[in-house]
Amino acid sequence: MGTAQSHEPATLGAFTAFARFALCGGGVGIASSFAVTALASWIPWALANALITVVSTLLATELHARFTFGAGGRATWRQHAQSAGSAAAGYTVTCAAMLVLHQLVAAPGAMLEQVVYLTASALAGVARFAVLRLVVFARNRTQTAASVRTAAPVYAAVARTSADPAALCRAA
Repeated sequence: MGTAQSHEPATLGAFTAFARFALCGGGVGIASSFAVTALASWIPWALANALITVVSTLLATELHARFTFGAGGRATWRQHAQSAGSAAAGYTVTCAAMLVLHQLVAAPGAMLEQVVYLTASALAGVARFAVLRLVVFARNRTQTAASVRTAAPVYAAVARTSADPAALCRAA
């Protein structure tokens, strides 16, 4: 029974992590999209995107550390730095998508810009999920899985020992 329980959460873990990633990251991404559009009315779009990317990456990394990947606490500086690398790749993808849009359409409307930006962000987000899950927050997941695996044998050994009085005497 213990074996079935340890395999089932691992299977659900990836699905649950992706659902949480989509909720947290998607929420931050949509808010970022509107913030970039608003800020871009005052400063160049690439600068607005860079500023919003920094702020949203800090916020999203904290959310992912606390909720998405089960780290249970604040993100470390190391995790923020690694997350920033994946965010830089996402920034590059969104900037490239917007550059292509402006090359293809002379004066795109705000709605078309939002669609292109969110689509590029979603594609970058899928890759970002893989990087965060497999690299940035992998150590926390591995430590948690190891502690779950070691807990079951200890319990089984205690249960076996307490059932056998002769073994208790030898152990004492």
